[in-house]
Amino acid sequence: MSALANHAFAKMNGIGNEIVVVDLRDSEAPGRAVVSAAEARAVASPAGAPYDQLMVLQPPRLDGTEAYITIYNNDGSEAGACGNGMRCVVRRIFEKTGQTTATFQTRAGLLNCWQGPTPDLYTVDMGAPKFGWQDIPLAEEFRDTRYIELQVGPIDNPVLHSPSVVSMGNPHAVFWVDDVNAYDLERFGPLLENHPIFPERANITLAHIVDRDHITIRTWERGAGLTRACGSAACATAVAAARLKRANRIVEITLPGGKLGIEWRERDDHVLMTGTADFEYEGRFDPALFASVA
Repeated sequence: MSALANHAFAKMNGIGNEIVVVDLRDSEAPGRAVVSAAEARAVASPAGAPYDQLMVLQPPRLDGTEAYITIYNNDGSEAGACGNGMRCVVRRIFEKTGQTTATFQTRAGLLNCWQGPTPDLYTVDMGAPKFGWQDIPLAEEFRDTRYIELQVGPIDNPVLHSPSVVSMGNPHAVFWVDDVNAYDLERFGPLLENHPIFPERANITLAHIVDRDHITIRTWERGAGLTRACGSAACATAVAAARLKRANRIVEITLPGGKLGIEWRERDDHVLMTGTADFEYEGRFDPALFASVA
């Protein structure tokens, strides 16, 4: 039987980014704390608890950390980072324990988190961005990733072109536009996500720089599709805009689901993301969800 059968979960959201949090730290055997891609897809089905990202807390692998977190997209693939999901996890942990700081381990590394400037805000240190073409990764060499040669549409009149690329634990491409709502992201998103230049696929963001302190974005999320919010995309956009000297290192990012405060900290190049995390409901997974999962 699946380790998730009859297991408790919390449905939450980070400014509209649909998140499910499952705590498997008390699983009796190490193997019981593992979720398969098929199980992750089953949870995302209409009969389960549909989500953009599933945050699975597993027993800590390093001293001083609360948990090792595996992050799944709703297609069953693993994500390297999810800032909105991390804020949801942090809220759950803080409310249960009274803590105001915590450190977690993910595939992307260690993430330090703390209570934000007000009780409803949570800050996640998303670590330092990576700009090298092999680190993002890209399929071919680009010495300057502030812009790369990539376009959609006719060669002489492309619809979208010349994105900035950066890794925030997962690959991001940011296209600079005058109006983020003027493009059919549901059409172009999948094409760009799966473009051969991105061997691990990529998150695709449309970004409009309002002024040096404000940016508006929409994101097609790798493995999840069009989303109301993507925290790592907000971080990637803020960093990319600052690299181009078109925005300050502290900016407010407006997404369809709400706003995030992003700081690209000068002393260590870490990116700090601050925002809310909303609780929706708790439940238990119906074992029938996993009946066909091997």
